[in-house]
Amino acid sequence: MLSAVRLLVMPSAYSRSCKTKPGSHPFDEILYCNIGNPQSLGQLPITFFREVLALCDHPPLLDKSETHALFSADAIARACKILDVIPGRATGAYSHSQGIKGLRDAIAAGIAARDGFPANPDDIFLTDGASPAVHMMMQLLIRNEKDGILCPIPQYPLYSASIALHGGSVVPYYLDESTGWGLEISELKKQLEDARSKGITVRALVVINPGNPTGQVLGEENQKEIVNFCKNEGLVLLADEVYQENIYVNDKKFNSFKKIARSMGYGDDDLPLVSFQSVSKGYYGECGKRGGYMEVTGFGPEVREQIYKVASVNLCSNISGQILASLIMNPPKVGDESYESYAAERNGILSSLARRAKALENAFNSFEGVTCNKAEGAMYLFPRLRLPRKAIQAAKAVNAAPDAFYAGRLLDTTGIVVVPGSGFGQVPGTWHVRCTILPQEDKIPAIISRLKAFHEAFMEEFRD
Repeated sequence: MLSAVRLLVMPSAYSRSCKTKPGSHPFDEILYCNIGNPQSLGQLPITFFREVLALCDHPPLLDKSETHALFSADAIARACKILDVIPGRATGAYSHSQGIKGLRDAIAAGIAARDGFPANPDDIFLTDGASPAVHMMMQLLIRNEKDGILCPIPQYPLYSASIALHGGSVVPYYLDESTGWGLEISELKKQLEDARSKGITVRALVVINPGNPTGQVLGEENQKEIVNFCKNEGLVLLADEVYQENIYVNDKKFNSFKKIARSMGYGDDDLPLVSFQSVSKGYYGECGKRGGYMEVTGFGPEVREQIYKVASVNLCSNISGQILASLIMNPPKVGDESYESYAAERNGILSSLARRAKALENAFNSFEGVTCNKAEGAMYLFPRLRLPRKAIQAAKAVNAAPDAFYAGRLLDTTGIVVVPGSGFGQVPGTWHVRCTILPQEDKIPAIISRLKAFHEAFMEEFRD
């Protein structure tokens, strides 16, 4: 579709012309509300994490007297501890294909502290972010086009693309917008039965919690229902939990699916479960470091051997990402020298994200014909557009989906970049856009002002 293609290529071109030809557009800068890439929009990295990385990458710093004046004592101690578990103390060398054992030990300890249940470092596979881990599991699960994966709609396109890449079938289940994008077990059963009636062997269920692009946070009872559903139907539960730190409401909290399963009495022999985590999201936003892991439980030795073989194809994940993955699961603790500054940075980022999310949620809900989900978690809002008939006709005339047409006009008029919801497999017959909450807080009022002026003009232009 023409407008969707333009949305991929035009923002960077507009940004260049804003700088080289001032006044050539109705705006003076591009405001990116399309990708979950926090540091590209001005978010600063966590100091403690970067101190440890710097010391690990250049160990001679540890022998310099001035280092103790420039780096916190606990960052120095953590770097020494990490270097001691890296073979040859070399971050530029290959590691074990599953990841450095000492770092997996640290991650397992962090998971155990988070959940209150033991974690085994041998269950941890360190990866270059969550995406390669997802691809790895799809490659292992899918044999041919008759193998299906239950996938939420709306969904993060990684899943449908990965399923297609590996030759499988997407089995969609639709989140209920009327209940805040709730996940209904009756919908899962309906879609599972329909797929099976078509000869599709459904092998796994994908759950994204907190949701992308919908931003909902699952309740504990709902998670228990999901666990029981997978147990009863013999499905692998693929739990995308990369936004576990991004919770913005007081009445919701993150619970990992492993914690839920263990609290229900299910052990390793009862439920095959893969949990994905990434250093790209949360409050850390280290997208460019490409770190993450998957925790793989409930699989027998033969399957685990195949997982390891697939992991070995790429030799290992990058070492900086491995180190960061261990740090996000084991940040400074009360009593450490860095704790107060670390907590201030973390809490400052998360509280600012909560304010930005609420401001944008309120703004969208004030617009004619727009309703927006409650900003519970993750980094996105997914407002629904009820567009005039004339706007839908105008979109069809240029071979564009109505939401892509709307987003294209928004870009051309205001410089604000959002993503058409049709790219996320929205419910048929509805139109949405995905908008991140990541632009710097001082830019949010300008974004809201531009959105409001554009939307009012758009609705008036195409009013039936």
